[in-house]
Amino acid sequence: MSTAKLTETSLWANRKCLLICAVVAIANMQYGLDSVVVGSLQATPGFLKVFGYPAPNQPGGYGIDGTFQRLIGSLLTLGAFLSSLVAGLFAHYFGRKAALWFACLLNAVACIIQISTTSKVAIYIGRLVLGLANGFLVTFSNIYTAEASPAHLRAVMVALFSEWVNIGSIIGSAVTNTTKDFLDKSSYEIPLGTLFIVPTILSIGLFFVPESPRYLLYKGDNEAARKALEFLRGDSVPPEELEIEWVEMVKGIEEEKRTEGTIGPLDMFKGTNLRRTLLCYGVIGTQTGSGSWFIISYSTYFLIVAGLSVDESFKFGIMNTVLGLVGVNIGIYLMRHVMGRRTILMTGALVQGAAMLGLAVSATVAPGTYAARNCLIAFIAIYLFAYNAFVGDASYPTATELVSTRLRSWSVGSAISIGYILAWLTSFFSPYFINPENLNWGAKYGYIWAGSNLVCFVFFFLFVPETKGRTLEEIDELFNNRVSVRNFKTYQTTIIDNAVRDIKDRNAGIEKSTVSVTEDVDSV
Repeated sequence: MSTAKLTETSLWANRKCLLICAVVAIANMQYGLDSVVVGSLQATPGFLKVFGYPAPNQPGGYGIDGTFQRLIGSLLTLGAFLSSLVAGLFAHYFGRKAALWFACLLNAVACIIQISTTSKVAIYIGRLVLGLANGFLVTFSNIYTAEASPAHLRAVMVALFSEWVNIGSIIGSAVTNTTKDFLDKSSYEIPLGTLFIVPTILSIGLFFVPESPRYLLYKGDNEAARKALEFLRGDSVPPEELEIEWVEMVKGIEEEKRTEGTIGPLDMFKGTNLRRTLLCYGVIGTQTGSGSWFIISYSTYFLIVAGLSVDESFKFGIMNTVLGLVGVNIGIYLMRHVMGRRTILMTGALVQGAAMLGLAVSATVAPGTYAARNCLIAFIAIYLFAYNAFVGDASYPTATELVSTRLRSWSVGSAISIGYILAWLTSFFSPYFINPENLNWGAKYGYIWAGSNLVCFVFFFLFVPETKGRTLEEIDELFNNRVSVRNFKTYQTTIIDNAVRDIKDRNAGIEKSTVSVTEDVDSV
């Protein structure tokens, strides 16, 4: 018996919950917006005129110092690493909504710093503060959507992460394409100003969003948790099915408290939680392991170094972000109707690895040629489409549902912090490989990422279980029973059946009590 079989499965029937999750998931738009804006500014003459140096032999007439280039990318990920690391502690005391509001405040401060300065040091500070905000935005938006959504639509709602990332990328590409020819400070002030969009919309929208019912239940506020669940589900399920989900949720939390006792960050590495934590870390780590940060952060600069004009590079950047958005929606459809999480992830690793290999081989066989340049354009487009359709779509839904409710903020927060430190390493060291002043590998850098994607494929195949259609409480039961990857998909859980039985027993007790009272009245 499964909740997914009981409830109305259409998106329209669940529109209320979908809208709420979409409002919270808009936090992820900042991730795509900032990545494109900063990546594009590194090729914008107006930005380079202030923060770069004259270089007549380079495209655009300006160059950018390698250290500055590395730091503006890496400090963001370093800040996100630090904030994600303390996400569990913050959430334990303040909850998901408070964390998102705090991130909005930090975000606004960071934007003001970056827009109002011509100092590199101030830019570094602004990037670090923005990273602190982004760590909370990504962590808590994905935790919230995973906990608020029904099992049969969890992949769709958590995958809104990728939807908003690509929308942010498209907006960022459109704005930077408009301002790229400006030679004054407005060439970077206007794009950076778009970073106010997310904190403004999100901070207002959170007033109309309930706190996560699972978080409230974990904190012992049963009445507020029940109201939050009823608000999220609306009229998408009849009362008896809502009651089943509620009892299942209560039993799941009670079982966790009974078996785990007092929760702290070290509990992530004890008992069955160790396996869950390592899997969560691994799935999040594959986002960087796939080479996504290299492509997202440096594709525009990379295309210019390969011989494209600034105007051509920006246009291809916009094309790639649109392809990414198409890929996201195809991936969401595949996850919901065709494939499981595990199959999606394995497919993505293979296609992404092939794209990286093709990119590297073309640069090796015909370096500096028109054909190699066209291959570069094509394989970057293929990669971005595949990443958004597969690993980008499925990684967060998979990672957030693999860990227990009581440890989710600790586990997902620390996993994202590890993902950010890996992204920081990628952002910091990639210029050494692609910058003409250093190794000047160019597209040959793809060989490294092709091998990395192969490693990701092996990890998905051997270790990641299939969780499609399972409630979070069912997943808890599967891990507690130490079910193998091979048997995860077919194993029959009992928690929902037990919840139904409890409801029947309770109703039977009420009916018996009613009959007894009626008989007493009649006897009188």
